Order: sequence, then C-alpha cells, then structure tokens
Amino acid sequence: MERICLFPGTFDPITKGHVDVIDRAVSLFDKLVIGVGINATKQPMFSVEQRCEWIRDIFKDEKRIVVEGYEGLTIDYCHKIGAQYILRGIRYVADFEYEKAIADMNRMLAPDVETIFLTCSPEFSTISSTLVRDVIRNKGNAGMFVPKEVKF
Repeated sequence: MERICLFPGTFDPITKGHVDVIDRAVSLFDKLVIGVGINATKQPMFSVEQRCEWIRDIFKDEKRIVVEGYEGLTIDYCHKIGAQYILRGIRYVADFEYEKAIADMNRMLAPDVETIFLTCSPEFSTISSTLVRDVIRNKGNAGMFVPKEVKF
C-alpha cells in the first residue's frame, strides 16, 4: 500500500520553515501532497495559483511531491487523494496545543487518517507566514525568510 501524506496549509507565502519540514518529511512517505488550502475566513496576500507555482518550483526535482490547491474539510481531501496521514509542522508549544485540537477533531471524523507532527529546526522557529506578510506589506526585506523561488 502506498503511503500518502497530506501537508495542508495556506503557505501564504511558503517560508523556509515550511521547506525545512517538507525536506525532512518527504523520505517518510511514498507521496507527499502539499495541499494549498483555500480558507474562506482568510484573505490571502497571494493567489492559490501563485503559491502552488512557487512550491512546485521549489520542489521540481522531488518526484514524490505533488502540489494542489483544495478547499473544504482537510479530512475530506485526504479521502479524495487516498492520504492516510496528515503532516503538521510545530514551532512552539502553542502550535502543538492548537494543532492537537485539530488532530483530535480529525481523528473523530476519520479514524483512518493519522496526524504526524514534526518540529521545525530551531533556526526557523520564529518564522511564520503572518510575520513574513507583515514585512512584505511594510516594504521590508523578507528574502531571508522565504526560499529564493518566492518573488513578490
């Protein structure tokens, strides 16, 4: 059975922290789907198409990685693509508390899908897409926080 994992997120924009988690997770699965979520409660800075394009460019040489936009319940998308796992990156304890609540809800909705948490490397623990967007909005240099493929 092929081990398929979904790494869902808005990736608005993808950061070096996201890339760190993806780089370390990809060898654990036969296929890692990076799901760029469309969240009705969030107003993204970059289009889904742009975010997917950046991620595809970053991982163009990794055949186990697929990038797709999706909307709706993450657990429904897992079933649609045959994913048995959901990957979540953790920076701090507060991230874990939030992510565990979501994982518990997902487990109740779909006991066949397991959530796996990976902590990011320490040098990326302070980077978040929210902070990167603030730097961009205020015309600061966000280049040190995002992969070189991310251009704005």
